[in-house]
Amino acid sequence: MIRFIFLLVVSSLGLFPVYAHAEQKITVFAAASLTNAISEITAGYEAGKPIKLQNSFAASSALAKQIENGAPAQVFISADQKWMNYLGDKKLIDAASRFDLLNNKLALIAPKGRAFQVQFDPAFDLAGAFDGKLCTGEVESVPVGIYAKQALGSLGWWDGLKQRIVGAQDVRAALTFVERGECAAGIVYETDARVSDKVELIATFPAGSHEPVVYPAALVGNATPEARAFLQYLKSEQASQVFIKYGFTPVAR
Repeated sequence: MIRFIFLLVVSSLGLFPVYAHAEQKITVFAAASLTNAISEITAGYEAGKPIKLQNSFAASSALAKQIENGAPAQVFISADQKWMNYLGDKKLIDAASRFDLLNNKLALIAPKGRAFQVQFDPAFDLAGAFDGKLCTGEVESVPVGIYAKQALGSLGWWDGLKQRIVGAQDVRAALTFVERGECAAGIVYETDARVSDKVELIATFPAGSHEPVVYPAALVGNATPEARAFLQYLKSEQASQVFIKYGFTPVAR
């Protein structure tokens, strides 16, 4: 009798299977300058949720090309409008989900202990202010390099420096070159200068010397509802406080 009851209970439990919630993966492609901020935000967001956020950081140009080639990104945050427009023109993002998330500033840096004076005036000889190479992103494709070329050109410094410029694969690579002293100067974002104790922030470039440094964000292709919720979370007060902590300026809503 006892054995019969036991079998009956086991059998009845089989009629009501327990379904575990499968962990949902959200792949986020973000500009290299967002490494610290997005890593902290995603770690906090997935805590206690059946969600795993997988981040990929690189130059916006490289990420956009990966998406074009079929990489399974669901959220894309670019460091400029150019590469978001590139994907938009190819219908690879959800245009309705797109919004401007953050602003940043362009900064001139030097290795620790090797700072020099600068004046943002076409009459100032920046090329003569330091010896050695100037590192930034690749000036034709990487956003920070594009902004740097614009700034140097508008201030009349491009021709005197173009032969000394080292174009790195992304802004963090440029920062590393300066940290190691392999470049005597660098042009990165202000936020990158702030996360390193191995460089000196000399000055930020005048806003009018280059296009505004804006970070647009959007869903990629057929993103999941979970990815859509995370994208909206990036506009929240909690996420904004993390961005501010790292020196970004959230775009006013």
